[in-house]
Amino acid sequence: MVCVLLVTLLPFIVSTGKPKCSQTSNLKVAEASSMVIPEFSSSAESCSHYDTAIIAVMVALSSLLVIVFIIIVLYMLRFKKYKQAGSHSNSFRLTNGRTEDTELQSVPLLARSPSTNRKYPPLPVDKLEEEMNRRMADDNKLFREEFNALPVCPIQASCDAASKEENKEKNRYVNILPYDHSRVHLSSLEGVPDSDFINASYINGYQEKNKFIAAQGPKEETVNDFWRMIWEQNTATIVMVTNLKERKECKCAQYWPDQGCWTYGNIRVSVEDVMVLVDYTIRKFCIQQVGDVSGKKPQRLVTQFHFTSWPDFGVPFTPIGMLKFLKKVKTCNPQYAGPIVVHCSAGVGRTGTFIVIDAMLDMMGAERKVDVFGFVTRIRAQRCQMVQTDMQYVFIFQALLEHYLYGDTELEVTSLESHLAKLYAPLPGAGCGGLEAEFKKLTSIKIQNDKMRTGNLPANMKKNRVLQIIPYEFNRVIIPVKRGEENTDYVNASFIDGYRQKDSYMASQGPLQHTIEDFWRMIWEWRSCSIVMLTELEERGQEKCAQYWSSDGVMVCGDLSIELKREDECESYTVRDLLVTNNRENKARAVRQFHFHGWPEVGIPTDGKGMINIIAAVQKQQQQSGNHPITVHCSAGAGRTGTFCALSTVLERVKAEGILDVFQTVKSLRLQRPHMVQTLEQYEFCYKVVQEYIDAFSDYANFNDGPFYHSIVLDHTQHIHAHTCVNHIA
Repeated sequence: MVCVLLVTLLPFIVSTGKPKCSQTSNLKVAEASSMVIPEFSSSAESCSHYDTAIIAVMVALSSLLVIVFIIIVLYMLRFKKYKQAGSHSNSFRLTNGRTEDTELQSVPLLARSPSTNRKYPPLPVDKLEEEMNRRMADDNKLFREEFNALPVCPIQASCDAASKEENKEKNRYVNILPYDHSRVHLSSLEGVPDSDFINASYINGYQEKNKFIAAQGPKEETVNDFWRMIWEQNTATIVMVTNLKERKECKCAQYWPDQGCWTYGNIRVSVEDVMVLVDYTIRKFCIQQVGDVSGKKPQRLVTQFHFTSWPDFGVPFTPIGMLKFLKKVKTCNPQYAGPIVVHCSAGVGRTGTFIVIDAMLDMMGAERKVDVFGFVTRIRAQRCQMVQTDMQYVFIFQALLEHYLYGDTELEVTSLESHLAKLYAPLPGAGCGGLEAEFKKLTSIKIQNDKMRTGNLPANMKKNRVLQIIPYEFNRVIIPVKRGEENTDYVNASFIDGYRQKDSYMASQGPLQHTIEDFWRMIWEWRSCSIVMLTELEERGQEKCAQYWSSDGVMVCGDLSIELKREDECESYTVRDLLVTNNRENKARAVRQFHFHGWPEVGIPTDGKGMINIIAAVQKQQQQSGNHPITVHCSAGAGRTGTFCALSTVLERVKAEGILDVFQTVKSLRLQRPHMVQTLEQYEFCYKVVQEYIDAFSDYANFNDGPFYHSIVLDHTQHIHAHTCVNHIA
């Protein structure tokens, strides 16, 4: 294009720049100056000089055109090569602009060299929040620039072993191959060529060489090799950051038995324990080499931490679950063990994200700064494409900021009393106590009003009891649209995660008179069999909740009929057994309502006994009726409702692990519904109830002796004594 432009302009330059040749030339004096301009000797000589100049200019321009043409050709050839080599990057782009681990057809990867002038130096932790806000402006523009500046491969590295014909079927994705210099070598099997190969790479930690092995998710044909690697590398911890299937695609073969024992190659794997939590599952395996008739082969304990909350698209909504998960991995991995094996599907995106967060938390503790750009660059020299998307890159920073701002707030039950003493003590220079300062951090969390679209529609505004408490779009409870009626899928209620499973609760406002039918449609649609009511129908002369059941007879709400079958008075609550019948479907279900009377019109309950009792009663009901969502409501569905959900979640963890985290539990609730645990009094009440619960058990120190967290006796040779690891027959 530059050439065409120059050729077009050349005649114009020649014609306009050519001077006229006159027959005579006189000595001229400038009008405004005394400087003398000499006359030309003759018109012929003048034209001759001009022709020579024109020829010189044309030669120069021609040379310039040739040079420009050559540069453009070379540039286009280079760009074409770049585009072909870098097509893997474009292949990851989905229609919604997000990127995911995707099986690719092209193998070559373009190696881009990092800039010699370091644009992204290590970041002091006290600048982390400021820098996060700056880089996230304009839809993460600066973060995208930073991520795109990362070298895809900082070094020229070969993948000869992975590219061998015998090994091609062992690779899940054709362009995610381990480098020869950092790949994990298995011991060769006799008579099996290239049996030393597995798609896995050693990855350094913050200051620990080969702390991790980043691996692809095992394929059906590589499961035996995977367990062989676990055994040979002396691995005690497996971190799995994918689900077996996502978007109906197989992401990883199930390489463990659901129960009992199974043999993979020459490694016997038996399941010892399984603990399912809201964000992850922990599985304990006992593994042993087979073929030893003496039975003297040592047994080893291997723990798999399976993070189940990574969504099919993008990244987790909040880094809280990942930070808890990572802490559990760090705590449980034995010092004697070999590398921690981390895998997702391809072993680069989520795997890299986990490893970078771990390393940067270590760096944050040691140096009070983080170097995400530098660390990602270094580990990409060990395995290609580690941290695969800009969203994963931003998520790393979000996790680091979360840890910096709020720290580790988990407590052992044995330390709660001393911790409360610190919370009640005044903070130097803060003008308040520790408890108030902790609660202020919670109230500073921004309420995302722009994420409440449906609740703010004009047709739905009248369905909200309190205009400041409207469900977020991402987790609002949706009910079926009534035939022929628009905007009938809305009810003011939010799904709330519990300790063991997602959507454990439906946090709802107390029904208005004109939303009673919607309330019962929600109960029916989501098969809720337990309702917790934390308000009276009227308090201080104001309606707090419409009566959504009939004291005698049957209440009809559209297609649903609600009949009171039984009513029992307990110490601090009433139990009502209701029969809900869908007249259109000719089906009926039993629903039990727990109506708590222990909450005064002003303030909080005087003690926690009533709340502890009703939580226990609801949990017992759930075990009998199936773990469908528990409907919890007060008036607005935030203050008392949030307190109940927080206490139920915290106490369940106390029983299971002997650990509590009131702060992060409430923080998580507030991210799911505005104003959950609304006042400082309610927040303090959460701590008091937990302390009261612990004090009620004289053997509270034995919480950790539960069936899952039983002690396992290990000696320095990592053998497991026979009484703790028993092989089950499948």
